[in-house]
Amino acid sequence: RFFEGYFFFGRGYPGIVAALVGAVVVLFVAHAALALRKLPSSARQYRAFRAHQAAMRHADTRLWWWQAVTGFALFCLASVHLYTMLTHPEAIGPYASADRVWSGRLWPLYLVMLVVVEIHGGIGLYRVAVKWGWLDSAAPVGRERLRRLKTVLTAFFLALGLLALAAYVRIGIEHRD
Repeated sequence: RFFEGYFFFGRGYPGIVAALVGAVVVLFVAHAALALRKLPSSARQYRAFRAHQAAMRHADTRLWWWQAVTGFALFCLASVHLYTMLTHPEAIGPYASADRVWSGRLWPLYLVMLVVVEIHGGIGLYRVAVKWGWLDSAAPVGRERLRRLKTVLTAFFLALGLLALAAYVRIGIEHRD
């Protein structure tokens, strides 16, 4: 109801949700396009990167690779979610969302997407923190501390997301009729 402007206009306008989702789609595609520039663009570059990664055995290089892999997976998985939100903006709420998750059989997609989003986002925040020098990330001890914080936050948000998904499944089962 909030995203539909209910508390501002006295009634909901699903078009507001569709416009917001459209803006998210534009940002999503722009982010993906910018990230693609950093990926190997040929088999030769890919082999060179993998050889470099194997020789260095550097944790941050491995994290970069996992962020690239999860980013590619997200482009496929999140597209389904964004399309659903764009074409059915009125179906946001506990019952409509639970119906989509359970009766629409999208819970496997959301389960995989939850894991992929948390890994991608956690690594991304870690890399931004290292780049901007947060929490003394220039020192090896600071990076290790930052990686541990990233792991704890990822575990917390995965647990929270799993509880939310379980709640949607439960509501979907209870109200499937």
